Amino acid sequence: MKLIIFTAPSGAGKTTIVHRLLDMDSRLKFSVSATTRKKRDYEVDGKHYYFLTEEEFKSKIQKGEFIEWEEVYPGVFYGTLASEVERLTRAGKAIVFDIDVKGALRLKEKYGDAALTIFVKPPSLQVLRERLANRNSENTQSMVKRLERIKFEMSFEDRFDRVLVNDDLDKAVAEAKKIIDAFLSQR
Repeated sequence: MKLIIFTAPSGAGKTTIVHRLLDMDSRLKFSVSATTRKKRDYEVDGKHYYFLTEEEFKSKIQKGEFIEWEEVYPGVFYGTLASEVERLTRAGKAIVFDIDVKGALRLKEKYGDAALTIFVKPPSLQVLRERLANRNSENTQSMVKRLERIKFEMSFEDRFDRVLVNDDLDKAVAEAKKIIDAFLSQR
């Protein structure tokens, strides 16, 4: 089993990079995370996330059904279900994760050399602010919270196997593909 774990502050482009890689490499399968956050209009339950109520999420925590989870914002939980990893392992694919910083570090600790952690970094904090503003998905209060969280997440950058600067999306995807190819060729 090989795990490829992408993490980044919100707006750094990790999800776009992950989806491009999944489209170009049949060896990879995406691990769908669970969350309690509200579903966006375009999102599909079971494809983008498993959308759970806070009560459902906490029940799964109590039952030990997560291999990692985090309360990223008050009342907003994200996590990886053990059943999701088991499902993808049975499919014989390398598992790609798009998760928060602490979850990524927990998976690396649990799976060691079977896991590759990649921290996607924006070219600057200003570029990140602009990307978030262009999404039009944040009010002023949530933007302030998100920016505080971004500064916190950026402080973990040096704890990951690789750092990928996303200043040009095509170049970042090509570099990520090289990193993954090298990782998957290791025994």
